[in-house]
Amino acid sequence: MKKVNIYSDGACSKNPGPGGYGVVLEFNGKELQLSGGEENTTNNRMELMGVIVGLEALKEPCDVTVTTDSKYVTDAFNKGWLDSWQKKSWKKSDGKPVLNQELWQRLLNAISNHNVKFVHVLGHNGHEYNERCDKLAVSERDKFK
Repeated sequence: MKKVNIYSDGACSKNPGPGGYGVVLEFNGKELQLSGGEENTTNNRMELMGVIVGLEALKEPCDVTVTTDSKYVTDAFNKGWLDSWQKKSWKKSDGKPVLNQELWQRLLNAISNHNVKFVHVLGHNGHEYNERCDKLAVSERDKFK
C-alpha cells in the first residue's frame, strides 16, 4: 500500500461562527492542498472536516498517518472514545449524545479502506505542515467575515 501523510487543521471565530479547514496530503514528495469552510460552524467540526476531506481524496487503500493539533480527533481514536460511543449508541459516558455524530460516521466511513494512524502535534508550535494547514484554514474562515 502507498504511504500517505495527511496534515490537517481547523479554525473558527466565535465558535460557533465562521470556520475553515486546511489539509495537505503528501505522497512521495508530491503534495495536494485542500481547503474549505462554512459560514456558521464550530472549531471541532472544522477539525473533523479537514481530516474527512483529506481521507476522502484518496483513490485507493493506503497506509495513512494523519497529523493534527486536534486532541478531539486524535483522542477519539487513540483513547478509544469512538468505540465506546458506538457501543453506547452514540452516547458519551455522561449519557448525553455525542456531538457531530454525522461527521464522526462520515470519518469512520472515510477510514474504512485504509490503515490509519492518528498523531497529535502541538498547534502554533512551528510544525511546518501544521502551520501551513492553519494558514489555509484561517484564509477559508476569513472569507466569511
